[in-house]
Amino acid sequence: MKAKGCCKRFNNKLNNFDYLSDIPESELSTDYVEVQFKNTRKGYYLNSNKIPLEKGDVVAVESTPGHDIGTVTLTGRLVLLQMLKARIRPDAEVRRVYRKAKLNDLEKYEEAKAKEHETMIRSRKIAEGLGLQMKIGDVEYQGDGNKAIFYYIADERVDFRQLIKDLAEAFHIRIEMKQIGARQEAGRIGGIGPCGRELCCSGWMSGFISVSTGAARIQDLSLNPQKLAGQCAKLKCCLNYEVDDYMEAQRRYPSREIPLETKDSTYYHFKTDVFKNQMTYSTDKSFAANTKTITAERAFEVIKMNKQGKKPISLTADNAAAAPVRSEYSDILVDENLTRFDKKKKNKKRKTFFPKNRPEK
Repeated sequence: MKAKGCCKRFNNKLNNFDYLSDIPESELSTDYVEVQFKNTRKGYYLNSNKIPLEKGDVVAVESTPGHDIGTVTLTGRLVLLQMLKARIRPDAEVRRVYRKAKLNDLEKYEEAKAKEHETMIRSRKIAEGLGLQMKIGDVEYQGDGNKAIFYYIADERVDFRQLIKDLAEAFHIRIEMKQIGARQEAGRIGGIGPCGRELCCSGWMSGFISVSTGAARIQDLSLNPQKLAGQCAKLKCCLNYEVDDYMEAQRRYPSREIPLETKDSTYYHFKTDVFKNQMTYSTDKSFAANTKTITAERAFEVIKMNKQGKKPISLTADNAAAAPVRSEYSDILVDENLTRFDKKKKNKKRKTFFPKNRPEK
């Protein structure tokens, strides 16, 4: 028995697990299928000819002009949900699936795909000759080789009308220019992040949300551009992952804008450690000076006293002794010898044994 398409493993971030694949009614609920092409490009097509398709089938689909070659990544009822997520209206005109790719279709596709790198290098030289402030990052040929999509990056608006004419004259194909951002470019190239794992943008992220420095401030991270920037030279996407948790946790803490008044000085908020439930205050607004670390409960207590017109002697509890400072990290092997597991060779004296009844010479 042939295995279901959902059991196959697809190494791409646009793959969606079809959890309705075991339900027979799901496959017959719609004639729409999801087809993926190179990079992050995918589309939805109508299987009007009722071709039996499964996940992983290579198909020829309608394009303008000619046809394109792609891989079926989703069938059944989930396709309608994905179309709704992509904001494709039900009455919109959807292109059709022609057929399963034949040997001749695959040969043309491989020939076109083999020209992509050479076309990208040559197109970069043409753009440089025209003095355009842009970078062509990738080229994607259509399955029949009659059209190519040029992905480019530019900081400002670029007038590439002359570039399109020169590219069409040089390659004798139909040209389509598509601008992508720095994050999409990093996801296309790929790499390893400072966490030691694959970049999120190339591993699983298909949509990008703007990241601001406010996310770093909420988490009390150092505003160091070298540490906060990713390989795309933009702020790291992972800065947004825990912002909501920090905002929820900080609701249990007093406002950072409220200074604490004591008899000897005025203290301003410096940083908050949500893991230890501690707040650090400084006598200066700009830098750390005479810092004091207290709990959130003590901060609320001092604020309440200040509202009543009272000032404590110090930020720490008046009748409480200072908490002993405990080292956060300890090396359990600091007093151990790393070679203790090595086998030591003992120098034993060689013993000579003589027989008891040795014959005399």
